[in-house]
Amino acid sequence: MKSLSTILLLVILSFSTIAANNYEKRSEAWAVDKAHSSISFTVTHFFTPVDGTFDDYEAEILFDPADLDNSSLDVKIAVAGINTKNERRDGHLNSEDFFNSEQWPEIHFTSHTIEQTGENQFVARGELTIRDVTREFDLPFELLGVMDHPMRENSKVAGIVAATELNRTDFGVGVGDWAATAVVGNKVNIRINLELNSSS
Repeated sequence: MKSLSTILLLVILSFSTIAANNYEKRSEAWAVDKAHSSISFTVTHFFTPVDGTFDDYEAEILFDPADLDNSSLDVKIAVAGINTKNERRDGHLNSEDFFNSEQWPEIHFTSHTIEQTGENQFVARGELTIRDVTREFDLPFELLGVMDHPMRENSKVAGIVAATELNRTDFGVGVGDWAATAVVGNKVNIRINLELNSSS
C-alpha cells in the first residue's frame, strides 16, 4: 500500500510539473495583431527615399523581460508580399535581379539570444537569411509597454518597435547591373512595429 501511495504521489507531481511548464510556455507566447502591426523598409532610388512594406509574415515570439534565457524570436517573411505601391516595381523586386522569390520565397530571422541593453531596450542576436545568404544579425528593439487587455479576458497586450539597417548587397539582393548602388542604394532602413497579444 505504501509503495502504491508513493507511485501515485510521483504521478501527481509529474503531471503538476508538466502542467506548470505548459502554463509557463503559454504565458510567454505572443501573437502578432497584424491589423496594428507592420514591417516596413526604406531604400533610396537615386537620391529619393522610397518606402515599402512586407505584408505577409509569420512570427513566433516568446518574450518575458524577466526570463530572457527562455525568450526567442522567429520571423518568416514572404518575399512575394512586398508592397511598394507600384506593381511593376514589386514584380521586379521579386525577380532574379533582386530577391528571386521563386527560388528563395522567404526572409527568415531567428534569434539565438535576447539581451537587455537598457531600460526597456533589448537586442535579439541571431541569424538573418535572405536569398541563399545567412549572416549573423542583431535586431535591437524597445518594449513600449505591457498591460492587461481591456477587451480580452485573461490576456495581455504589448507593444514593440525595432529599427535597424542592413546592406542589401551583403545578401546578394541586386545582381548584375543592379548590384551597383548608383540607382538603388545599398543601405536599407528597416522598421518593425508590433502589437502583441498574449496567447495564453
